[in-house]
Amino acid sequence: MRGKILPVALMLTSALLASCSRSPEKEANAFLADYNAQYQKLSYESSKAEWRSNTMIIEGDTTNAYNTRMANEALAAFTGSTENIETARRLLGDADRLSDLTVKQLQKVLYLAANNPQTVPDLVKARIKAEALQTEMLYGFDFKIGGRSVSTNDIDDILKTDSNLDDRLEAWEESKKVGAAVADGLVELQGLRNATVRALGYDDYFSYQVSDYGMTAEEMVELNDQLVRELRPLYREIHTYVRYMLAERYGEEVPDLIPAHWLPNRWGQDWTALVSVEGLDLDGELSKKEPAWLVQQAERFYTSLGFEELPESFWEKSDLYPLPDGTDYKKNNHASAWHMDLDHDVRSLMSVIPNAEWYETTHHELGHIYYFLEYSNPDVPIILREGANRAYHEAIGSMMGLAAMQKPFLQGIGVFPPGAETDEIQTLLKESLNYVVFIPWSAGVMTSFEHALYAEELPRDQFNARWWELKRRYQGIAPPTPRGEEYCDAASKTHISDDAAQYYDYALSYVLLFQFHDHIARNILHQDPHSTNYYGSKEVGDFLSTVMRPGGSRDWRKSMREALGEDMSAAAMLRYFEPLMTWLKEQNKGRTYTLPEV
Repeated sequence: MRGKILPVALMLTSALLASCSRSPEKEANAFLADYNAQYQKLSYESSKAEWRSNTMIIEGDTTNAYNTRMANEALAAFTGSTENIETARRLLGDADRLSDLTVKQLQKVLYLAANNPQTVPDLVKARIKAEALQTEMLYGFDFKIGGRSVSTNDIDDILKTDSNLDDRLEAWEESKKVGAAVADGLVELQGLRNATVRALGYDDYFSYQVSDYGMTAEEMVELNDQLVRELRPLYREIHTYVRYMLAERYGEEVPDLIPAHWLPNRWGQDWTALVSVEGLDLDGELSKKEPAWLVQQAERFYTSLGFEELPESFWEKSDLYPLPDGTDYKKNNHASAWHMDLDHDVRSLMSVIPNAEWYETTHHELGHIYYFLEYSNPDVPIILREGANRAYHEAIGSMMGLAAMQKPFLQGIGVFPPGAETDEIQTLLKESLNYVVFIPWSAGVMTSFEHALYAEELPRDQFNARWWELKRRYQGIAPPTPRGEEYCDAASKTHISDDAAQYYDYALSYVLLFQFHDHIARNILHQDPHSTNYYGSKEVGDFLSTVMRPGGSRDWRKSMREALGEDMSAAAMLRYFEPLMTWLKEQNKGRTYTLPEV
């Protein structure tokens, strides 16, 4: 079997290094050239197996899970090999005689090794097997309402549009059942992930993931709590306004905490569906389009900025639309972008239907795709073909999604009537229900829970209590019914299992996106940040290319200062929503605030 011979065959031999001059730079370059080639090959095999596991989920068929496990074990055996670890460490002993790019690559070799150290091969294999099975359970779960199987899109539609609280409660409770189903798997992953990275000296899996930013776990938690504190006054106004609005909508008493099933999102992370902007019925306009139009229009946005058309293979190999009724397998419906071969095999996995949410999502996901393509260039070594930091990827995608939703842009592509008027405060309110509301969820609930899960080794019998304590503290949201430890509501969020201990990436990305957007609006387009049109601006495209092209080959802090002239800050985000803050305070006069100020 391939998985049995690759770990031996792919060790980087001392003979290769002995053939080089004793120049540390030459020796390191020889090692890295071989490493990058082998890494690309094995990473591609892993990506193809993972793609199959996410796009072809067949109940009772373990073939995909097995193939994914074998591919991931082969990659893990290579990246975590003892010889690679020892060689990288030895070469870094001469770091002062190596180029910055070489040092960065060697440090990345050690970072990747820590996730799969072959000093503990049985642990690594067990973790890979557990992750593959968790993916199958997570995305193959059969949600049912009224005895009929439903998709997550169906559940989301109920929560966005249904005004009957009984129907909403049924849909919300069904959405949480997957968490209980994968709870045991999460407990297993908690132990295996911690044990794996501890073999190379990390305190826990959360600390390991955070180290990719050059930060400690404590620094990351504090940075995220700082974002929550900075935005708390605005979120507190939003929370108060929404409590009163929803109580009136449902004919109920105004609650101190918002019942989770009152909100239009399974986790309360995005409330935009609560508000419609008068004069702009984007869902209605887009319902006239075919799903393919949304993806094609997103591509046209990027080509208008000067980027190339997507490779033909993107259209051939991506999985972009919901499965037809009657299909005898399932797929992961969560939108994602894939850099399969760390070169030009780029794909997206979506379930696009013609509505405003998927319109924004297509622009977001193609932001990732074009980022992949920009740093897939000869100046960026394979191992560093990634974002400047992980938040950069999400920042670029989210910023392009924001830009594509602004009125001048929508008018330019013909989905908003020229000269039509909209309520600018309502537009800002709707945007805040996405961007501002997301921060307590991402920087607060998710980051704190995952820190507790790994750094504190939170026991299983405290999962749900901790989860709902965090939901109350950060979001001011309460469960609609008692939720004891027989549930595991945190695990209903796919990222808890699939992209573990990285959700702060999204929080930081929202701060970055407003910094980038503010810079583009004010310094390149010379437009109001609330009303921009990037479409057709080659200067914007050039700026984005400059930001994206180096990938992970440079320090992200230095790159940010060069691009924006400043460090990471929430100032641009707060400035963007200043008019809304003034309006909300006026609306909330005489109302009771139940969310503490800090």
